[in-house]
Amino acid sequence: MNPDNTEKRYSTRPPFPVNPIDPKKKQQVEAWLQTVINRLIKWNPQECQALFTLAELKELCLRVREVFWSQPMLIEVTAPCKIFGDIHGQYLDLLTLFKIHGFPPAHNYVFLGDYVDRGEFSVEVVLLLFAYKILYPDTMVLLRGNHESRPVNIGYGFFTEVKKRYGRELYELFQTVFYCMPICARISKTILCMHGGISEDLQTVESLNKVERPSDIPDLGAVADMTWSDPDPNTVMYNDSPRGAAHIFGPKALDLFLNRHNLQMIVRAHQMVHNGYEFFHGKKLVTIFSAPCYGGADNKAAVMNVDKHLQCGFSIYSRNNV
Repeated sequence: MNPDNTEKRYSTRPPFPVNPIDPKKKQQVEAWLQTVINRLIKWNPQECQALFTLAELKELCLRVREVFWSQPMLIEVTAPCKIFGDIHGQYLDLLTLFKIHGFPPAHNYVFLGDYVDRGEFSVEVVLLLFAYKILYPDTMVLLRGNHESRPVNIGYGFFTEVKKRYGRELYELFQTVFYCMPICARISKTILCMHGGISEDLQTVESLNKVERPSDIPDLGAVADMTWSDPDPNTVMYNDSPRGAAHIFGPKALDLFLNRHNLQMIVRAHQMVHNGYEFFHGKKLVTIFSAPCYGGADNKAAVMNVDKHLQCGFSIYSRNNV
């Protein structure tokens, strides 16, 4: 991808103040965002109605892009919080999980990425999460997954969905939002969250804040690993990933990473696990997946709950009981 084109697309500034100083204007923006959320929550896909104009969608993207841009690549979160794994366009399941756990700002929420592709309603997923992010920027954490990347989402459903419903221009604007999303969240300085996994190339966790944006996900390096890598019990340290991007890593690599960065646990997503969550190497790493019945499978979905004492639990759901 031509970086000059990326910068040019990003440099188009929104035709409005992103954080209005005028209290009246701020109230107007917040009221508009609430109408966006209300329309999305009440939306029925069977009615096939168009909820938004293209101008509204552009404004939402521009506003959330500036929120991401204003925050660091490493987001610091204070427990308690709830953590969601992959959503993959399963909008109705996302709504159900919010109905169970509470809609924002009921809790601190951390989402681990992969909002788009494969499911039917990726647009609705990102619009709802983006609206909440603008309204509650400090309690709604949206990390970037490997599918929030043009080379991936152009081929797994998101491009086709957006182009068919709204046109190529909106798809390009979504990419500029993804270019600015954070990579990691650290909960109370001890639990590190990301989409993929650990990286031997990460010098310090804080060094993530030096990663330049806007940018797409590279093929190698810390950002690639943290959005693409997987744990593997048959690997000791690091090895090439069968995915063709980043690495796989083993128990010894995980121990060294935790010790080096003064961490107790890694929370990641990126892989479908049958019961919604799965531990690796004791309880030093856990994989969370929040899309039930993914791709026709009978898997459950999980949401991870971290209390103020950093005690972790899991809420497990299937479509039979949500």
